[in-house]
Parts: sequence; structure tokens; C-alpha cells
Amino acid sequence: MRISCEVIKDLLPLYIDDVCSDESRKMIVEHLAECEECKSELAAMQSELPVDIHKQDMRDAQAVKNLSKKWRKSLLKSLLKGVVTTLIIVAVIAFILIFIADMRIL
Repeated sequence: MRISCEVIKDLLPLYIDDVCSDESRKMIVEHLAECEECKSELAAMQSELPVDIHKQDMRDAQAVKNLSKKWRKSLLKSLLKGVVTTLIIVAVIAFILIFIADMRIL
């Protein structure tokens, strides 16, 4: 069964990004072996990609990683402040209760 060029053209971006299934990849490869029009379409799609796209992706990934680090640090600081504040409040309440208990004994 011959797959139409329109279907192959729809799948070419997935093929280029290496995210299509093995079955789709096999179907595309077989079609490209026989179809010059789709081969040309693939070549055109690949030539449209900027050469520095990988570098940009890496910069974007690094930016997300840095943002994630800042978020984790901020979250950790907030958690630590909450724990310290809670401990101080518990200590003050305990001191007051002990003071009141000592006052009743006298």
C-alpha cells in the first residue's frame, strides 16, 4: 500500500525532530526511497532550520535551569523562615506557660 505524499509531508516534521514512531519512520524512509518530490520537501525543511538552533535550545534550557535553581532557593528560604518563626513562637508560648505555672505555685 502506497502512502500519499500529503501524509508523508505531514509526518516529515516529526521525522526531522526524531519524535515519530519506529513504524512511521520506516514508512517515511520507504516512501522517500521512491519519491523525489518528498525527498525535496525534506531537504527544504532541513535547510530552513537555522544552524544555531541547537545553541538557542541550549541557552533556553540553561535559562530554565537557572530559573528553577532560583525558585528552589527561594522556596527553601521561605520554608526555613517558616520553621524558625514557628520555633520562636512555640518557645515564647512555652516560656509564658512556664512563667504562669511558676506564678501559681508561689
